[in-house]
Amino acid sequence: PIPPRPVLERQALERMIVAQLQVRAAERNGITVDDATLNAAIETLARNNNMSLAQMRQTVEKDGLSYGKFRDDVRREIMGVRLRQKLVDSQLQVSEQDVESLQRQLAGQGGFGAGAEEAGGVGGARQYHIAHILIALPEGSSPQQIEAARRRATDALAQLRKGVDFQQLAVSESAGRQALEGGDLGWRSAEQLPTLFASVVPKLRPGQLSEPIRSPGGFHIVKLLEARGGEAPAPARQAPAPARQGLVTETHARHILLQNSPHLSDDEARQRLDQLRQRIQGGEDFAALAKANSDDVTSGSRGGDLGWVAPGMMVPQFEQAMAALQPNQISAPFKTQFGWHIVQVLERRQGRASPEVERVRVREALLRRRSDEEWELLLRRLRNEAYVEIRLEPTAAAAVPTGQEPASTVR
Repeated sequence: PIPPRPVLERQALERMIVAQLQVRAAERNGITVDDATLNAAIETLARNNNMSLAQMRQTVEKDGLSYGKFRDDVRREIMGVRLRQKLVDSQLQVSEQDVESLQRQLAGQGGFGAGAEEAGGVGGARQYHIAHILIALPEGSSPQQIEAARRRATDALAQLRKGVDFQQLAVSESAGRQALEGGDLGWRSAEQLPTLFASVVPKLRPGQLSEPIRSPGGFHIVKLLEARGGEAPAPARQAPAPARQGLVTETHARHILLQNSPHLSDDEARQRLDQLRQRIQGGEDFAALAKANSDDVTSGSRGGDLGWVAPGMMVPQFEQAMAALQPNQISAPFKTQFGWHIVQVLERRQGRASPEVERVRVREALLRRRSDEEWELLLRRLRNEAYVEIRLEPTAAAAVPTGQEPASTVR
């Protein structure tokens, strides 16, 4: 069943407000995205979808969105990513005790899982398809507000147990960012579960609901939709099985680095790497150009060759750039804390993770988990602190043309 139109309008408008708040916060923090960066991002997006830029533009316009609006959306998305990196990711730390704790937890659940897109439901560590409803609380809530939210969560759980559709209730009641998708959080392996849910979800049966779970942001109700792969957790009285070393995808890559320098601006570095990339695509030898131009002395002497790279060995921006490439493709220039790079993927293979790599992967999983949680808290804080004036009739959202946002003022 489709929720009533006013409910959908309210959730869609709320999503647009939060997106606009991210842009405002990024601007306050001095974050901008120039046209060269935007063009490189759209070029990568087109390549990842096996399209030329002209084909992507045709597809966007065929879907009813102006190309200018599409560019604005991509620019805002990049600003949001950079805001998250600046305010959240750069502040995160993980202790050795945290890593060991998650390793022990994963040992009892079949070891470290592949990403949901890799496992395909066959073998591997156990994965969980979950959905959730969030009854939100503002920061510094009074005891009365907490009790009122608790009652709302309890009432929502009672409705669900009486047969009310979970997706419909999520759309109408949840304050979570996935409310419009019926609260669907997708497939998660054990290390990808939010900390709050990590000890709850593995104990649920498909179709089962959790009791309300309290967090700083409110009360959550979690539903396990499906489970696949691995084995169901053993009863608590049994000793956990030893951790298994999972398969990982290793990438053989090479790169050219131009280090940050007072004598080399971002634009100049990007232009130089663009020229090198065009020369390589025109037939010149990557290794020769890497030896002549790369500031990475170690790999540069080997023609830019990084050898076989396992997940977690490179900084996130570098891994993301590699992951977007097919063998023999070369990335557009991108920036990391070390400078500007272009990278070429040579080949990929599956292999067993060593204990050292496994530990790095657990650390990265913890950082991603905490990043997700802190980002959600930051967005909720931005929303709670904002004054939002909505100049829109209750039923007018349906009349807003495709690709345009309703009139609203966010301060």
